[in-house]
Amino acid sequence: MSKGEHTRAAILGAALAQASEGGFESLTIGSLAGRTGLSKSGLFAHFGSREQLQIAAIEAAGARFAETVFVPAIRAKRGLPRLRALFENWIGWTTRGGLPYACPILAAAIEFDDRPGPVRDVVVGHFARLERELGRAVKLAIDQEHFRNDLDIGQFVFEMMGVVHAYLHRARLFQGDANLSRERARTAFDHLIRAAQPTT
Repeated sequence: MSKGEHTRAAILGAALAQASEGGFESLTIGSLAGRTGLSKSGLFAHFGSREQLQIAAIEAAGARFAETVFVPAIRAKRGLPRLRALFENWIGWTTRGGLPYACPILAAAIEFDDRPGPVRDVVVGHFARLERELGRAVKLAIDQEHFRNDLDIGQFVFEMMGVVHAYLHRARLFQGDANLSRERARTAFDHLIRAAQPTT
């Protein structure tokens, strides 16, 4: 990496940490300059505007999410083992990804869901890709005969995302009760899996 690429990566790392703590509305050229020790003009040279900074940070969050959640899960066997690995990686991704506060991507979805524009488009793109990839993982579970053939894949993905998002919200809201939130999420996911399995 060139010096400029290293600097950009360091800026985005700081941006993700700040978004994890305070959401993307807290992310400004000025606040990030204070956090990184760089000048505002130096940050403008890399991003040009607050909107471009937010977009780059959301894209960086998506890349880190994929590296933390999906890449390790590929090592698990196809079907249910891989789906379980995805779930476990997902509920622990912020800590493993070096973001010990809230999920920045979920924060972006909450902040920009009703605000049309380029930032919202990037957020929507991330979640659309996430749904597609989870759907592929569920389809593999069907192909491996771990799930029944008539399973509604879209509904399973919807409910799986609901479980994880409920966990991420509750774990953040009740910070001293994270273990209970995690166990409730695992129990809910187990119920979802059992309902999807073939009847004997």
